[in-house]
Amino acid sequence: MTNKTTAPATPSPDNRGPLQGIRILELGQLVAGPFTTAMLAYFGAEVIKIEPPGVGDPIRRWRCMKGDTSLWWYSIGRNKKSVTVDLRHPDGQAIVRELASHCDVLVENFRPGVMESWQLGPEDLKIDNPDLVYTRISGYGQTGPYADKPGFASVCEGISGFRHLNGFPGEAPVRPNLSLGDSIASLHAIIGILMALNARERGLHKGQVVDVALYETMFNMLESVVPEYAEEGIIREASGTTLTGIVPTNTYRCSDAKYVVIGGNGDSIFKRLMTAIGREDFADDSAMSDNAGRIIHQLKIDAAISDWCSKHTIQAVITQLEAVRVPVGPIYNAQDMAEDPHFQARGLFEKVEVTGGTVTIPGMAPKLVGTPGSTQWPGPVLGQHTKDVLTQLLGVDEERLAALAENAVI
Repeated sequence: MTNKTTAPATPSPDNRGPLQGIRILELGQLVAGPFTTAMLAYFGAEVIKIEPPGVGDPIRRWRCMKGDTSLWWYSIGRNKKSVTVDLRHPDGQAIVRELASHCDVLVENFRPGVMESWQLGPEDLKIDNPDLVYTRISGYGQTGPYADKPGFASVCEGISGFRHLNGFPGEAPVRPNLSLGDSIASLHAIIGILMALNARERGLHKGQVVDVALYETMFNMLESVVPEYAEEGIIREASGTTLTGIVPTNTYRCSDAKYVVIGGNGDSIFKRLMTAIGREDFADDSAMSDNAGRIIHQLKIDAAISDWCSKHTIQAVITQLEAVRVPVGPIYNAQDMAEDPHFQARGLFEKVEVTGGTVTIPGMAPKLVGTPGSTQWPGPVLGQHTKDVLTQLLGVDEERLAALAENAVI
């Protein structure tokens, strides 16, 4: 799928991922744009990341540090080439314009209008590369009355309708302790990129703009919330640890103060669950034989399960319910995951070499049997690949490199 008018991407000899031959130019920072390209790089794409000289992506200094580098950076910067370019300088803009002419995909997550102010918008770049898949990630999208608003994930999760559903009735909506809106937006960006590349390969369309809005990607997760309101006037509310209209599925506290999730909402599963906890009266009650009936009796059912769990350790609960094929599992923290043999067997922890030792970073899904992804190197040092990319891809000579460095363009 490599753009026939550009120099081919550099394949990795060790990464057999399906995106080999695809070159991506990343002009992003923090989470949404960089996580998009991290996944694409993991699966074989060549990613050239543009960073501001001297400071780099702010995520290099976010959260826990190893030396002077964030642990997060080693994961989100994996397999990328770091090139420092001042996008505010005309010469820096010229470099990016030239790089884009050699790429299949561009990913940016600036505020709408910023790229155009640098003459790096889609219309500017398609002159030299009409096949470019130009991917834009922003809070509210490139059009509409909210396009110019600042759009962090936290705000966009709120307006999307997601936060309204997250928490307990009568209390302030809760946010997960993650930048979930950014990560969900990244996954949508990846889907859009792959669809656009597929359309290009099949001759359906040349390069096109992929417009990803954080609030829309969270809105996309709302299942039946919209038709329930539009057709029945139902506004779904927060429901704590339960799932509205599905019974029983909940989180329960065990005798050792650990929490377990039990999903017993299938009709036959419910009978097995009730029998296992000694409530044959519920298992045989025709009023609870289907989900509609169980909704009516939700409080009684949850109370019975909660009472049983409170008298057993989490391991006893899991062992007894797994024996009768009831979906059940623990609430894990980071330590629990690290010590779990299934996580280890599935390759979810990768140890990589960094300056000063090693760092463990997460493996990435999905698992592809024939063309798996892999981590070739952790997040690079700022500007590590500037000279190589500019000389090998653009043919920049030593004299021009020196001049660009002297003017703080690179």
